Amino acid sequence: MARPTVIAGNWKLNPPREQGEALYRDVVVGISERSLPANVQVAIFPPAPYLGGWAGSSGDLIVGAQDVASESWGAFTGALGAELLRGFGVTHVLIGHSERRHHFGDTDATCRAKLEAARAAGLIPVLCVGETEPERDAGETFDIIRRQLDGALEAQSVAEPLVIAYEPVWAIGTGKTATPEMAAEAHRYLRHSLREKWNAEFADATPILYGGSVKPSNAATLLGDADIDGALIGGASLDAESFLSILDAAIPR
Repeated sequence: MARPTVIAGNWKLNPPREQGEALYRDVVVGISERSLPANVQVAIFPPAPYLGGWAGSSGDLIVGAQDVASESWGAFTGALGAELLRGFGVTHVLIGHSERRHHFGDTDATCRAKLEAARAAGLIPVLCVGETEPERDAGETFDIIRRQLDGALEAQSVAEPLVIAYEPVWAIGTGKTATPEMAAEAHRYLRHSLREKWNAEFADATPILYGGSVKPSNAATLLGDADIDGALIGGASLDAESFLSILDAAIPR
């Protein structure tokens, strides 16, 4: 099964409403002006207030949530339940982004509970994994990403769709970027882990994205590797021209 190429923008806690609405319009128009192959998907993950008006009504643009609660309903102030997100047209959700892990205390167990809640509501999880700079320097990259993978995907079924995003923490918002060789090595290890834990068909069908200071100047090189199936883009996704330029690098010529 051919796996899709996914170009996704994580807006994080940005931007203000007027700028966000203009950015959204520019991205939607830019996508409409391009002939996207069937296997190229484009997504944005804006702050929650934008979701109600955009999710499910944006044509070829997927609008996803940056996080999801492990609980569906109830007295959980500030939480965003998976079923509620689905009711507003959300189809994809980020789980385990390093900023959630390091700033908000999400553990592997937390990620597993959130992923299973997303699954139960029919959402497609985008599971983020990645090592810190001290962990890479200590030669622990594979150990860390395998632990995060196994910890979150305990109940994963080969029948359920999944997207993985490899984001080395030391490359997020720092201007540092993993070399194509470093990124590809991690992606190959993740795919090997999926094959080992489940099967080859599931591993070969699961897109693995790279995230970490992806920009127009390095996108083509990163996306040129057969094991890198797209990008989860931070800062460059807040500028429509930059984001669409990265998308262009994913469209076969």
